[in-house]
Amino acid sequence: MADIPSTGHVGETGARRFAMTGDDVGARSAAFVLFAKEEVRAGRRVVALYPAWQSTDARKAVDFARAALRTDHIAGISVDLSPLALSLIADQLAYLAPYLPPGMVAALSTELPKHLLAGAWLRTVSGLSTLPTSLRQHMGSYAPTVSFLAYCAPSAQVGRLRPSDAISVPFRPVQPVQLLCSTPDPSITRVFDENLPQAIQPVATRTLPVQPLGSTYWGTHKYVEFVALSAHPQALAYAAGALRATECTWCGEPVTATPCPFCRGVGSGDPAAAHHPGPSAQATHTSQSAPAPASRNGVHAPQGPFAPRGVPSGAQAPVAPSPPPGTPGPPPPMDPAPRRPPNLQGNTGPQAPRPPQVGPVGQATTSPWSAPPHRTGPNPPIGAGAPPGAPRTDPPPVPAHGHRPSAPPNPSEGDAKPDGPPRTESPRTYSR
Repeated sequence: MADIPSTGHVGETGARRFAMTGDDVGARSAAFVLFAKEEVRAGRRVVALYPAWQSTDARKAVDFARAALRTDHIAGISVDLSPLALSLIADQLAYLAPYLPPGMVAALSTELPKHLLAGAWLRTVSGLSTLPTSLRQHMGSYAPTVSFLAYCAPSAQVGRLRPSDAISVPFRPVQPVQLLCSTPDPSITRVFDENLPQAIQPVATRTLPVQPLGSTYWGTHKYVEFVALSAHPQALAYAAGALRATECTWCGEPVTATPCPFCRGVGSGDPAAAHHPGPSAQATHTSQSAPAPASRNGVHAPQGPFAPRGVPSGAQAPVAPSPPPGTPGPPPPMDPAPRRPPNLQGNTGPQAPRPPQVGPVGQATTSPWSAPPHRTGPNPPIGAGAPPGAPRTDPPPVPAHGHRPSAPPNPSEGDAKPDGPPRTESPRTYSR
C-alpha cells in the first residue's frame, strides 16, 4: 500500500499494488476498499503491507475497510524497510500465500527481513530520518572523502565508510547470494562497486529501476540501494519453518505476534477467561455464600443432624467466656435424649464416655475416652444424673501440651480386669 513497484525477481507472481494517490483520504482508499470487498466475499483474507515511515493513509484505508465491511479478515502490517526491500518482501509473500494460512503469511512479513541484507550506500546522512544516526555522523557528512553504509535489514544501523577501510558486513545470506541494486544517478556507483560486491561475493547482480520513494526514505538523491538475498531453492521454506506460531483463541489463525493482526486477540492466552469466572472465582463465591460454622476455642460446633436442639443448622451458637488457664471448665449441658455414641472398643455395656476436656483459650486439647469407675451395683439409666449424696468425681487432669496419654485397656481383649494394669502386646509383623 504505497508507490512501490514490483522488482520482478519472483517472476510473474507479485503482490497487488495500491499507490495511495488522490485528493483526499476517500479517493486514496477507494481502490483498496473495493479490492478488499471482493476478496472477503470470495472467502479469502487480506494481508496489507505498508511502510512504517509512510503509514498514515494506509492505516486509515485498512481501518475504513474493516469498518465498512464489518469484518476482521483484513490485517494491516507495518514494515520498517526500504522501498526496494519492501517490494521484494511483498512479492515473496504473494508467492507463498497459496501454500500457507493467512496468519503465517502475516508472520513472515517480520521473519523474511531477518534473512536479507538490505541497505544503501549514501554520500550523506544529513537528511536521513528513518534510521538512527549520531551527531558525529551528521558532522562527517561534510567531509569530502567520507561516505556511509546504512542497513535496514536484518537490523538498523549506520556506519562510516572510508576509502582505506575494509567493509565488514553485519550479515551474510546463505550461499548462493544474489544482489539487487538501484540508483537514481548511475555516475556515483564507483565507490559502491569497488567495495560491497567484494564483501558479499554474489553469484549474480541485477540492476533494477529506481524506486519512486527511494529519495524519501534515504533523504538524499545520491544513494545506491541494494538487497542481498539467498538464491538457494529452500531459502523461503527455511524461513517459513523458523516460525513458532500459536493458534489465536478468537479467530483460530496461527500467529506469532500479540495481538493477532486480524482480530486483535491474544494468540497464546485465553480471552474468554475475562468473561467467564474460573474455578478459583467460583470457589470464592461458594465459600462466601455458605455461613461459617460456630466454633469455641478452635472446636467447631456440630452442624446438620448433630446440631443441638433449638439451634438451626448453620447458625452460630453463642460463645461463653473461657475459664482462666489451669481451671477445669464445667461439663457441657446434656441433651434430654442424647445420642448414644458408637462403641469402638467392642464393649456391650450401656456406659457413656466422658466429654473431651477444654484447655486454655486458643488451645483445643482433647483427652481420650476413659473408662468409667468400677461399680458393684446396677448402672444408672441413660440420661439420669448422679444420685443425691454421691461423692463428687473430679475430671482427670489435663495432659501437658504435646504429651499423649496411653490408651485405656480393653476388657474384650484378654482376661485382665477393666481397672487393672494394661497388658503389653507383642508387635504385629507380616513375616514369620
